[in-house]
Amino acid sequence: MTDFGSAVGLASALRESLIQVAFARNALIGKNEKNELMYNYLTSSAFKQRIEAIVEAFTSMKEDLDSEKRAMEKIWSKREAQITRVVKNTAGMYGDMQGIIGSSLPEIKLLQLPGDEEE
Repeated sequence: MTDFGSAVGLASALRESLIQVAFARNALIGKNEKNELMYNYLTSSAFKQRIEAIVEAFTSMKEDLDSEKRAMEKIWSKREAQITRVVKNTAGMYGDMQGIIGSSLPEIKLLQLPGDEEE
């Protein structure tokens, strides 16, 4: 037994429980029909076309990405060759000047062999 003050809380708890039971029952209504509809959709040509469209979009995105990679690799390769030529020509020019001027030319550490440090 309960007193009147507790009856309101008990009624609220019972009401909430009944609402939850009603939601659970409603979710089960038509379960077999929903399963059949889902099966029919998954085996339909509409579902197949939808999946094919998704795969086609991803394939197109992959092709675009691969194309961009190739283009960037070409740009990077060209830039690397330019940098290599600049460094090679700079080193050659420094070597020519060192041959003319001799040891009075300031040493460039990056153009020296490792362990070939003159002090």
